Amino acid sequence: MDVRWRTTGRRGRRWVVWVVWPLVTVVLLSGSLAGVVAWQHSYALREETVTLHHDGKRLEGVLATPESGDGPFGLVVFVHGDGPVDATHASFYRPLWESFARAGYASLSFSKPGVGGSEGDWLEQSMADRARETLAAVAWGRERPEIDGRRVGLWGASQAGWVLPKVAAQDPGLRFVIAVSPAVNWLQQGRYHLLAELREDGASAEEREAALRRRHTTLDLLERGASFADYRAALGDAGDMTPARWAFVRRNYTADATADLRALRGTPVLLVLAGHDLHVDVEDTETVYRRVLPADTLTVTHYPDATHALLDQDTADAQWRLTLTGLLAPRKLFADGFLPDQARFVRQQHPGTAAATAAAAAANATADTAAADAAAAPAR
Repeated sequence: MDVRWRTTGRRGRRWVVWVVWPLVTVVLLSGSLAGVVAWQHSYALREETVTLHHDGKRLEGVLATPESGDGPFGLVVFVHGDGPVDATHASFYRPLWESFARAGYASLSFSKPGVGGSEGDWLEQSMADRARETLAAVAWGRERPEIDGRRVGLWGASQAGWVLPKVAAQDPGLRFVIAVSPAVNWLQQGRYHLLAELREDGASAEEREAALRRRHTTLDLLERGASFADYRAALGDAGDMTPARWAFVRRNYTADATADLRALRGTPVLLVLAGHDLHVDVEDTETVYRRVLPADTLTVTHYPDATHALLDQDTADAQWRLTLTGLLAPRKLFADGFLPDQARFVRQQHPGTAAATAAAAAANATADTAAADAAAAPAR
């Protein structure tokens, strides 16, 4: 059957104007938007899926190298925070990798055990296990022909605060460490986080006291080595706690980085702190780092308008803005200055090297990227 769309007379022409052209406009705008999204999510680097065999298990990761050149490049090995994090952290790391690539550095990140293509279960790890896994990643990176084994450092966030100094204690060849919103003491951090969330939620004094009593009961159970069944029986409502998570907490709740930090005394350290951190007591963290580490090797940067994840606070506070920025200008998710400051720090560790030369050559490209982000970012 021959079916054709026809319009006749003035009414037909009016139908074309009011129905067809709006549809055409939507299609054109959709195509343009898709183009913008694709462009903003194209990063100036090369990515290679890589594998590492450690402790009898296969770990899958990504090696991201500068867009051009054969190296040898410096290397930044990523150490994740809490949770089931894949190698790219759901693409959250890619703007960081690009910043490091512009400074002449490659980035290496593996999915946690049990995440993505990695075997195992990250909830069965202690902080010492995670440190050994990171050491294996560093050793793997040093064997790559495109990597300069003399220029290898660590980047880690939040829970990585307990891992980074353990790795440094066993690998004195590390050139630098970047600690982003790192925790120092597990129990102190937990109490701070609880009270910060209660304050943020506007909890009453009675709710606050009830939460602290629940916390006290939990700590008592941990000290007694109680099972998950004991935990659930004592508290009635297990909330988000699962048997696997309870075992993970039992394994790690005594973690404290203070003593391990001494291993970083001869290593350049960049401590990154956020002004709106509900997870980590940044004042306590800075006090400990300054007390333990020499002033000539410690650099502290503050981002007053940043969240724990170093997102821009205003952006993170509005879901629609967070979604649009993530789609249209992912580099603008981070607090102002964070990305260039990261690249500047690693570049400063080796003035006069190929990294510095590459970074200088990329200055115009960086400026172009920033301009593009600003143009595409949602209005505030």
